[in-house]
Amino acid sequence: MGESFEELSKLPELKLDAKQAQGFLSFFKTLPDDPRAIRFFDRRDYYTAHGENATFIAKTYYHTTTALRQLGSGSDGLSSVSVSRNMFETIVRDLLLERTDHAVELYEGSGSSWRLVKSGTPGNISSFEDILFANNEMQDTPVIAALLPNFRENSCTIGLGYIDLTKRVLGLAEFIDDSHFTNLESALVALGCKECLMPLESGKSGEMRNLHDSLARCGVMLTERKKTEFKTRDLVQDLGRLVKGSIEPVRDLISGFDIASGALGALVSYAELLADESNYGNYTIQRYNLHSYMRLDSAAMRALNVLESKTDANKNFSLFGLMNRTCTAGMGKRLLHMWLKQPLLDVGEINTRLDLVQAFVEDPALRQDLRQHLKRISDIERLTNNLERRRVGLQHIIKLYQSSIRLPYIESALGKYDGQFSLLIKQRYLDLLESLTDEDHLNKFIALVETSVDLDQLENGEYIISSSYDAALSALRKDQESLERQIHNLHKQTANDLDLALDKALKLDKGTQFGHVFRITKKEEPKIRKKLTTQFIVLETRKDGVKFTNTKLKKLGDQHQKILEEYKNCQKELVNRVVQTAATFSEVFRSLAALLSELDVLLSFADLASSCPTPYTRPDITPSDEGDIILQGSRHPCVEAQDWVNFIPNDCELVRGKSWFQIITGPNMGGKSTFIRQVGVNILMAQVGSFVPCDKASISVRDCIFARVGAGDCQLRGVSTFMQEMLETASILKGATDKSLIIIDELGRGTSTYDGFGLAWAICEHLVEVIKAPTLFATHFHELTALAFQNADPEPDMKHIVGVANYHVSAHIDSSSRKLTMLYKVEPGPCDQSFGIHVAEFANFPESVVSLAREKASELEDFAPTAIISNDSVEQVGSKRKRECDPDDVSRGAARAHQFLKEFSDLPLEKMDLKQVLEKISKMKSDLEKDAVNCRWLQQFI
Repeated sequence: MGESFEELSKLPELKLDAKQAQGFLSFFKTLPDDPRAIRFFDRRDYYTAHGENATFIAKTYYHTTTALRQLGSGSDGLSSVSVSRNMFETIVRDLLLERTDHAVELYEGSGSSWRLVKSGTPGNISSFEDILFANNEMQDTPVIAALLPNFRENSCTIGLGYIDLTKRVLGLAEFIDDSHFTNLESALVALGCKECLMPLESGKSGEMRNLHDSLARCGVMLTERKKTEFKTRDLVQDLGRLVKGSIEPVRDLISGFDIASGALGALVSYAELLADESNYGNYTIQRYNLHSYMRLDSAAMRALNVLESKTDANKNFSLFGLMNRTCTAGMGKRLLHMWLKQPLLDVGEINTRLDLVQAFVEDPALRQDLRQHLKRISDIERLTNNLERRRVGLQHIIKLYQSSIRLPYIESALGKYDGQFSLLIKQRYLDLLESLTDEDHLNKFIALVETSVDLDQLENGEYIISSSYDAALSALRKDQESLERQIHNLHKQTANDLDLALDKALKLDKGTQFGHVFRITKKEEPKIRKKLTTQFIVLETRKDGVKFTNTKLKKLGDQHQKILEEYKNCQKELVNRVVQTAATFSEVFRSLAALLSELDVLLSFADLASSCPTPYTRPDITPSDEGDIILQGSRHPCVEAQDWVNFIPNDCELVRGKSWFQIITGPNMGGKSTFIRQVGVNILMAQVGSFVPCDKASISVRDCIFARVGAGDCQLRGVSTFMQEMLETASILKGATDKSLIIIDELGRGTSTYDGFGLAWAICEHLVEVIKAPTLFATHFHELTALAFQNADPEPDMKHIVGVANYHVSAHIDSSSRKLTMLYKVEPGPCDQSFGIHVAEFANFPESVVSLAREKASELEDFAPTAIISNDSVEQVGSKRKRECDPDDVSRGAARAHQFLKEFSDLPLEKMDLKQVLEKISKMKSDLEKDAVNCRWLQQFI
């Protein structure tokens, strides 16, 4: 909000007399209390906000309370702030597009008589669209959802309804969820929900707290409504009016849901869809299937930097910013936004997108040609939406016309392509373009515009109906032209009479407050002063000259004004008629918008793949139960795009039964986090249909990406770093399947070393034995590398852990200078030493501190993973070890630790009071201590 300080210096003056102020204060007291609503009052030249809203605006946007003024006096006084038109737009944009915790209301009126004219929430921005997107493109379409949770013993059935008001889509879903609401979170992320309705008191406080936390993580505003609003009575009948087509499929769809239909009923009422007749017959309804797309929760979206953030240093910090090279006005951006939240699972669909991207990558001329034409395409989707709501004028119709006449060029460019995917391009685009542009569709619309609109006037910035389109308009135009000729002749004659040069000395001004008038400069006035006073009527004398008229000019001017008014009224009716006719083509425009925005995004992918210094490659895609994940020479697309980075590529081979679970060790700042994230980003890009930043890639489709990367404190919700870490990990353990991808970075740091290691080990064993998903586990616990050696043990009773492999990020220490150099290469095998002290040295710690650290580290160093492999190894590192545990001991202890953790995670904490929890944990701890008597490995944790 850099402009706020500048705004403060030129705050509009609060101009209210005592009577107006008193009237307003009495009205303001009648407004209902709504802590979420920010209310603005339109004062024509500026806006005002009052009470707590005024304080909020002053502190948040002006960063000072000196902006506040007092309206009224004494106990009746009301804090007020004035807001300029520019600042009003900035605030509304921030409240509705960036923040997710406020609604906006706009009132018009005066004195004590005010009425609400506009209201908007993050989920319903339609009434403020003209303000929000006046100077910038609409990047995302907000969705408003409603939830009906039905809590049972250990699970919860969620009924979900949602509305996309921009695309006019209604949807329903019903699914069972766990206590962390992992399914709900991925649905909210995929749909791009900004606001969610929920019934008041729909569950116990513990259950509801988890649900509210889930909404908060996704940045969704919670709106609580009465339980009675979540009803299904009359829903089928209401939907019958809104949804295009017959009512039977709607009735069949609704009957397939137990509770989701109640959620949709609440939404239809809340969004007041039936109050606007332009909605009738223009909505589509669909069943949302959780398993249609890759599931991504809010933690994964953050960890992989999928969408833009206000803290990004530049646009390439996020995947969306990097991949957004779209040309169309807004449509392509919104589709890319949606695709990144909904990566595909169907191998055929992914390959179809990849085929099209390959076609454009291999043919740069076609790509450039299409991009040049797409740059001239308007936001057809939004224009169509406004057209259906009759919120358009002639200029919007012209934009649709100008987009329509570009289509033959796009068709021609695509038609010239004769590569290996020419049949696909014909089926996907050319055939549809041909049917959309025939004489019954867009050509008919083009003919309508060319007949009805005066296209010659567009160069002058005028949008007017052609006079030849209507006989009455034509007659009025003739009368207007006749009067203009008479006025011109009178101007000429008057110039001769006064002996003044036409247009230079004697000017004719139109459209002034006096109508048509003559004007001369003050310098010329003395020459004709006598004639002026006797033959003309002087109207005004100002710096720019003297304005005067006579009865003849006044009469002709009045007649001209009258004709102009008639012409405008006649034109207004004709514009309405043209808009009405154009609205019948809305279905055609919607199909066209879908086709062009898809083409735009795929061209964007091709442009990115070709323009990078190291070109991207096409990945091979295999079904989720086949193939491995092999990325050769892979890079992180966002990191390599930064100017200061010379990226070192790495291979990642997640091979079933061999290296399906990878433990990655190595120094801090060595590149562990970047490496594991880039694997997730590469897989997400491939399933969106993009080429990937690798030399070669083969990817087994993943149904979900779980990422626990760098948890931070959530102190506002009373959640510590460690608790946040555990909550995120719990959602992985409950939500992941063998078809997911799991990325975990530095788990267990928020607690003591032994606790952290114990947890990390137990979680690793659970992931390997139970979930069996491909996993990248970056850790600072070198001890975890022992997991990989367990299946090398020859003893028959040893528990086999299949497919665990160690990797490390390499670093080099110069033996003479002891200087640490990060090599950023990922290599097989565990890290052979810890580099913490070297990093401290690197950060210029005092020499005495570094020396003491080395001394203490050598005292405590008591672990060598190779001890598990052979006795020789034990002898080699024996001098360093103080405590040794045999493999049996480790295995038995880990199993018991795993059991303890499982018992703890299964505790129904929300149903227990503090005393019960403490008693239960005390018993579990004493049982663990008894079992640890014969297990040295377990004893070290107690």
